[in-house]
Amino acid sequence: MINRAKTATATNVGFTHEDFAKLLDKYDYHFSPGDIVAGTVFSIEPRGALIDIGAKTAAYIPIQEMSINRVDQAEEVLQNNETREFFILADENEEGQLTLSIRRIEYMRAWERVRQLQAEDATVRSLIFATNRGGALVRIEGLRGFIPGSHISTRKPKEELVGEELPLKFLEVDEDRNRLVLSHRRALVERKMNKLEVGEVVIGVVRGIKPYGAFIDIGGVSGLLHISEISHEHIETPHNVFNVNDEVKVMIIDLDAERGRISLSTKQLEAEPGDMVKDPQLVYDKAEEMAAKYREQLNAPPAVMEIALPAVEEEYEVPDAMEEAEIPEEVVAEEVVAEEVISEEVVAEVEEETVAEA
Repeated sequence: MINRAKTATATNVGFTHEDFAKLLDKYDYHFSPGDIVAGTVFSIEPRGALIDIGAKTAAYIPIQEMSINRVDQAEEVLQNNETREFFILADENEEGQLTLSIRRIEYMRAWERVRQLQAEDATVRSLIFATNRGGALVRIEGLRGFIPGSHISTRKPKEELVGEELPLKFLEVDEDRNRLVLSHRRALVERKMNKLEVGEVVIGVVRGIKPYGAFIDIGGVSGLLHISEISHEHIETPHNVFNVNDEVKVMIIDLDAERGRISLSTKQLEAEPGDMVKDPQLVYDKAEEMAAKYREQLNAPPAVMEIALPAVEEEYEVPDAMEEAEIPEEVVAEEVVAEEVISEEVVAEVEEETVAEA
């Protein structure tokens, strides 16, 4: 009797490998590329590491996916039994193994941080690690950034800038296009602008002359003396008044921190129209005196013109505000279209200005 009971128990409790596999499938987690999961390092390989993320097969992270920066050995980033987040980079291969990445997580968080810095209009510092024909390359939060040559304010040749740390401002942050563009010039201008005031007279040196004006170096940053601000008298070309390396006195008439521009004038320093053409030294000698008068005019309250209005005897009935439903649909549609057209025109102007500055 006892033997028959044992036999029945053994027959009823049979559990095959197939049953075990079905049970695993029932409780198996489904992982997809793009997921961020927790995993534990259980084996470091020569060119990667095996990670336990709870799948049936250990996932694998190649060494090139371990960091946003260069990694020569896996031990620089991972340690056995360490638990951390991983990004699922690729679906299972033929062996059922998932490919993981840490670099992608760092990449996403770096762009998020850079966007935050741009929103705060922060100044960052970074080492130049390479230069090319167009400018210089830096790393910001591990991302590769580019400084156009026109936005590098230094007298050193670009080739000598490698290894030098520069203050930088953000010009463009576009993750979709993988574009991170910065400006050294704007960072310097902003710092200089904090010490400058409109109406202030400064001494500078002519560093370049163009048909539309002269570029003046004032303490390491460049300001534009537009041809229309050189003199009250008409001038054919700035070459008629200045030469490169001339020392000049100019007055600041505008500071545009957002665009990193300083606008200058000698015209406002003329006691008599044409003095800059006839006798520039006379203008420089009286510069502070004329600038003081300019500041007085700038700070003077605007004149208020009083106009006597005739008494209005008629009374008008003011209608109640129109309900939204009473406004004809065609009028609303016209207003919406007009707004869209205006927005497109504004965007086009901004894009043209950005291209012109670059």
